[in-house]
Amino acid sequence: MSKIERELVAATTQSPEWKFSKGEADSPSLSEVHASVFVPKAGSWFRKLMAFAGPGYMISVGYMDPGNWATDIAGGSQFGYTLLCVIMISNLMAILLQALSARLGIATGRDLAQACRDHYSPPVRIALWLACELAIIACDLAEVIGTAIALQLLFGIPLIGGALITALDTVLLLLLMNKGFRFLEAFVISMLTIISLCFLVEIAVAQPPIAAVLGGFIPTTEVVTNPAMLYVAIGIIGATVMPHNLYLHSSIVQTRAYERNEVGKRDAIKWATVDSTIALMLALFVNAAILILAASVFHASGRTDVAEIEQAHELLAPLLGFGFASTLFAVALLASGINSTVTATLAGQIVMEGFLRLRIPNWVRRLITRCIAIVPVVVVTWIYGNKGTAELLVLSQVVLSMQLPFAVIPLVQFVSDKRKMGAFVIAPWVKVLAWLIATIILVLNFKLLWDTFQGFA
Repeated sequence: MSKIERELVAATTQSPEWKFSKGEADSPSLSEVHASVFVPKAGSWFRKLMAFAGPGYMISVGYMDPGNWATDIAGGSQFGYTLLCVIMISNLMAILLQALSARLGIATGRDLAQACRDHYSPPVRIALWLACELAIIACDLAEVIGTAIALQLLFGIPLIGGALITALDTVLLLLLMNKGFRFLEAFVISMLTIISLCFLVEIAVAQPPIAAVLGGFIPTTEVVTNPAMLYVAIGIIGATVMPHNLYLHSSIVQTRAYERNEVGKRDAIKWATVDSTIALMLALFVNAAILILAASVFHASGRTDVAEIEQAHELLAPLLGFGFASTLFAVALLASGINSTVTATLAGQIVMEGFLRLRIPNWVRRLITRCIAIVPVVVVTWIYGNKGTAELLVLSQVVLSMQLPFAVIPLVQFVSDKRKMGAFVIAPWVKVLAWLIATIILVLNFKLLWDTFQGFA
């Protein structure tokens, strides 16, 4: 055990408040890459920022996955730029929740799964683990569908074949992890760069009216008073805040080799928050760009019925008058799907190790999760065709919404507890804001669930 790991164990296992902790018998989160990224003790702010840059971009992937694409396309095509304010507000909520997640991981030396394991009784712990595993499978389901659709749009591969091909990403993840965590982060950031560049070109060609776009970021009461608009707005918020991201972020911030004392942790919390805030602003740009593109191309031409990814791809080039537009759209979708599979795999490993103290080889974990996600895609596509996968994508977002309370409530509970957080407990005003955001998200998600099941009835 390294010096940093010994300091970590000493700092995080002495508190009697973690009543189910096993002390030094517990391994740190993602032990194979724990404290593996060098952090300079001195130097410019830019060196510090670069040392901590990475985890924020990995969690930003969850805020621009294929599930978000569907809700953003529907919002832009139906209501123009009006729902840009909803994307901005939901992103601000996510920034705070991810900052709290990073704070928990750095201050306690536990990821959210480990914190739940060490605080709750075994029956509650198992229930939380099962709920989280279900959410990760649902997330993986959306990624399989998104990647399969992208492969079909780019290469004409049938959806079933594309879904089966996605199982090969296990090899990609293993190769990247074997090279070191920085290589994994670099790959994710490169995919995010491709997504951003694709949408920059699309927006430049679409030339949306600047005044209308800026006006869309101003909240309006119509979002609440118009039932149809409210439904889509709830869908946007529900698809934005991903529960597995809270587990993921609290773990991967610990890959940095910062000093495990109060000064070192305070500095790490500051830079981790800066990193995630900048990265989530990039996610805001991508989500806003998808909605702006849908508004300027589909809504402006009277096509307010566009709500599916394949439909958007089909109409984009003819309506935009730019033949390469549909290809760029599909490339961005493929990059989004690949990125999401990487982060969902890590989240799955963190959840299993954290809740159960159970470690299995990454490739086994990946294949199990991916096979569980592939089966419904193949079956639904075989029986119902492409239309069925669109409905399956919506269902995956509903399942994610159902799991959200099981991540948000423990997170806010832990970071508000001075006995667990010590000097790093959140300020009273942050606590009030965090519980307010948690309540808003939960109420909106429950409404989305109710409306969805009413629609199925």
